[in-house]
Amino acid sequence: MINQPIDPFFRRLFIVVGLVVAIYLLYLMLPVIMPFVVAFVLAYLFNPLVRRLSKYLKRWVAIIIVYSTITFGMALLLWWLVPTLWYQLQAAWEYLPKVLNWYNQVVREWFVANTPMRLPRLESKEFSDTLLDYMQTNYKFSDASTLMSQVIASSMIFINNAGLIVLVPILTFYFLFNWDKRLHTWKMALPASHCERIIHIAQECDRALMAFIKGQLLVMVLLGAIYAVQLQLIGLELGLIIGMVAGIASFVPYLGFGIGFIAAIIACLFQFGLDWTYLALVVGAFLVGQAAEGYILQPLLLGDKIGLSPLWVIFAVLAGASLLGFVGMLIALPVSAVLNVLFRHLYAYYRSTDFYRGRKQLVLFKKE
Repeated sequence: MINQPIDPFFRRLFIVVGLVVAIYLLYLMLPVIMPFVVAFVLAYLFNPLVRRLSKYLKRWVAIIIVYSTITFGMALLLWWLVPTLWYQLQAAWEYLPKVLNWYNQVVREWFVANTPMRLPRLESKEFSDTLLDYMQTNYKFSDASTLMSQVIASSMIFINNAGLIVLVPILTFYFLFNWDKRLHTWKMALPASHCERIIHIAQECDRALMAFIKGQLLVMVLLGAIYAVQLQLIGLELGLIIGMVAGIASFVPYLGFGIGFIAAIIACLFQFGLDWTYLALVVGAFLVGQAAEGYILQPLLLGDKIGLSPLWVIFAVLAGASLLGFVGMLIALPVSAVLNVLFRHLYAYYRSTDFYRGRKQLVLFKKE
């Protein structure tokens, strides 16, 4: 019996259906896949340190040393940071009466004098009652049983997240332990005719990505320190926490500056009132920080690692936010760095094709 060839239409239909089913299954398994993705990213970041130490020690010992060093550093940071942040949060909570007073005496009076709107006065007790009514209305805390059920549900979510937090370091350890063997397996799976080119492109992407991540983390730390020190010297009580948040948020271009500037101006108004000297000092502090970021930190620490113009940087951040929300904003620039490397190689390949060379010869022929 002669085998009949499969109709191309049914072959394409089978491929499309298979892709749709695979994507749907990946979507259903996303909660399971995410810890593995996070662990892989962490292993990718820690692997250079482990590789250096593994030249002198066994690899599992090097991994434990890296884990211990990171844990000890985070413990020291929290030991210094938690009491300071607690004081800052207490100071922020004490601003609530000042906020209400500013609303009643400035905002409300301005609306009464200049518009037909009549905003209600707010008092601390009324504000607390309004917040309680909002919680009861939206979260339905009508009785003790409902409250307990909500607490239990929240506890289960916390337990699940805590389980993931414990799982990620274990997965990261296994990724790190077999990293070189896994890379060798992937290399052996590449087609021999394109193996050298693919490895070269992957190494170039790796260098661009690691250089960007290391430089960006250092920029975040230094920029947060610049903002925090300046705001503390000005006398802003919330200066430390605002500076830290601005430094961390600077991973997304212009976000750290925007959040920190608005928060510092509001805190300055609540603490010092409409004092133009302090407002000018706060504005000057953020201008100094922005100048340091744009003319010192980024050129020295990041340089031209991404290779994108400011217009493309803004477009990448907005596109990432549109596709994946806040996570998209965070990964927009690293992904853009990799895509930029791939595009350069694709463009170089295009210029080596007969199609491009034929176009070039046609232009020369017309000139003659």
